[in-house]
Amino acid sequence: MTEAAMSVTPMSVTVDRIGHVAVLTFAQPPANYVSIDLLRALAEALERLDADAGCRAVVLQADGKVFCAGAELANPAGVSGMDSIAALYEQALRLFATAKPIVAAIQGAAVGAGLGLALVADFRVAAPEARLSANFVKLGFHPGFGLTHTLPRLVGEQRASLMLLTARRIKAEEAQAWGLVDEVVPAAELRAAALKLAEEIAENAPLGVTATRRTLRAGLVEAIRAATRHEHAQQAILRETEDFAEGVRAVAERRAGVFVGR
Repeated sequence: MTEAAMSVTPMSVTVDRIGHVAVLTFAQPPANYVSIDLLRALAEALERLDADAGCRAVVLQADGKVFCAGAELANPAGVSGMDSIAALYEQALRLFATAKPIVAAIQGAAVGAGLGLALVADFRVAAPEARLSANFVKLGFHPGFGLTHTLPRLVGEQRASLMLLTARRIKAEEAQAWGLVDEVVPAAELRAAALKLAEEIAENAPLGVTATRRTLRAGLVEAIRAATRHEHAQQAILRETEDFAEGVRAVAERRAGVFVGR
């Protein structure tokens, strides 16, 4: 069956059921930018799936050439102010609080908040073309979406520091070696591979799976709540700087930023 959840043109979120697996697909053209409405729609869909005893695992995937290009920080129609960033993080916390295991299928870019969204999932299957980046410092900004907690938790403090302080784009094969993604498969096989992993989870006793996941993720929501509060405070300071304005311009113009430290 298919249901539309919070479908607002051009943003859409749909759910398809394949046996005990729900395939949750989102689209926000042109690059699947994160928005409050998108995260709210995803959270509501996942919360409904939590209440559905027939759903035992979820595949999270995006339409288009990229998984998620992050948040549009400089676009008045996007995530443009500190209040909207705080509201975005509240919706992100709802995603982390859901109960069913999630497998993300990542094609193209997962950048900034898009990387944060990918790390909501328990597992990530990526195409070779995938690129993962926490590019906040290129914008003269502070990392957000809880990445200062979720990224070191996944890849260790040293590799997380490398990503966060260099804004380096990590290719799929290197991301797999780091544990940032779990499988790399050809793009044509990406969604089938993510579904296969989710089905492998769903074959097991659902109460045992959810109890084990709850133990593995104990304290995670609370830690991310604390992380996003700190991230937001630092972002509020940096948002007023000349370097942030220059960083946004530089990224939009696809050039290196000329930063002055103020």
